[in-house]
Amino acid sequence: MNNINKSVIANHRTKTLALTAGVAAAALAAQAPAGGFQLNEQSVSGQGYGHAGRSSNVHDATIVFGNPAGMSFLDRAQVSVGGTYLDINNDISNARASQTSPAFLPATGGATDTLPVAGSNDGDIVDARVIPFVFYAHPVTDRLAFGFGVYAPFGSETDYEDGFQGRNQGNYTKVEVKTAQPTVSYRFNDQWSVGAGVTYNRVEGELHRQVPAVTPLGRTEVDSRVDGDDEAWGYNLGVIYRPVAETTLGLTYRSRVDYELEGDFTASSPALDQLGIGTVTDDASLDLTTPETVNFSITQQMSEKLKLMFGASWTRWSRFEKILVEGETRGEITNERQSYANAWAFAVGGEYQLNPEWALRAGLSLDNTPTSDAHRSVRIPSDDRRIFSLGAGWTPVDDVTVDLAYSYLTERGTEVSQTKTDGFTVAGRPTPPVTSRYNADYKNEAHGFGAQLTYRF
Repeated sequence: MNNINKSVIANHRTKTLALTAGVAAAALAAQAPAGGFQLNEQSVSGQGYGHAGRSSNVHDATIVFGNPAGMSFLDRAQVSVGGTYLDINNDISNARASQTSPAFLPATGGATDTLPVAGSNDGDIVDARVIPFVFYAHPVTDRLAFGFGVYAPFGSETDYEDGFQGRNQGNYTKVEVKTAQPTVSYRFNDQWSVGAGVTYNRVEGELHRQVPAVTPLGRTEVDSRVDGDDEAWGYNLGVIYRPVAETTLGLTYRSRVDYELEGDFTASSPALDQLGIGTVTDDASLDLTTPETVNFSITQQMSEKLKLMFGASWTRWSRFEKILVEGETRGEITNERQSYANAWAFAVGGEYQLNPEWALRAGLSLDNTPTSDAHRSVRIPSDDRRIFSLGAGWTPVDDVTVDLAYSYLTERGTEVSQTKTDGFTVAGRPTPPVTSRYNADYKNEAHGFGAQLTYRF
């Protein structure tokens, strides 16, 4: 490890742990129809109306996630299991990349210190996948209820081709967050109910990048790979108020979650082997606090068959001001400012009970990204998005409901303009630093197909 410059390790480990930080604080629009790496795939019945009534519409066991207070309004025990299949499309255009180093001047006869970086920009960087969930709600008495859920609140995977032109900025990112949540709810009367849940969260992340370098053997790239994981606890609180039978207001608070991530870093290349350096390894840690979220929604029964919903969510992304990474032997490695902004999301939706067996749904969501132009990267190429949803619920018998939904996400076109500087130390001497740049226009869209089965006991 003595053969690699502190700035290189700092840069790579920053990216590793920034990846996991990004799970909670950034926005990868192509991954799912929700702000950030945050996933909305915890209810297909809610997906049909754009999750507009997430905190107020008590429909099935998925209310365990939407608002724990709602469980005590369910009339019997039930389980909801389902998932959403995501088909994501990413288009990259107007791409250009370069590297700048004083070492390039001799090679070009002093003509320039900047050389182009060749590569492809195929796009479609996210594979299709299914996001599953399962929830169980059980009324213990006519006022007390217990519930449990297993779901994925965050997740992301971007996989660029091997020859990606922006590989110096990043070419592979993967994050998985899995949550288990026991929940309790108590209804004081026909108007008021409260609920609380504890969340156990496990995070795993992996990150790859090709780092440019100039060694005594010439211009090269080093394959950098990092991973990290952690476990942490959080909680959520909810309240439901029904001033009249036709109107339901819901408010849900999801707590911040404190993580202490442990990450592994490796860097390798044929050039390092030839220079006698071999594979470089190190450890790093990051104390991370993910921000709290508040969701408010209202459900209004307009007639016997029609109900309308409105929802608003606020996330305190401003908590994510910097990434402080510390090495096991080096102390502070980097202190990088992120400057994220608090973000709002809004949704409107409705449900029409066509007949006793069929319910039809529709919704529209507007989701603002917390990222800024100055910090947008190939790993987080997102901007504001709109989500259009349609859904239906089929109840052939009282005990069973099958819900289906389709969502189309379209995101405002955005530009990635990213710059990095890396440097090595070989045989005790620093090599010239290399500054890599990548600029490209991104356009992202996603299709979500959901299916859910609810069985009532």
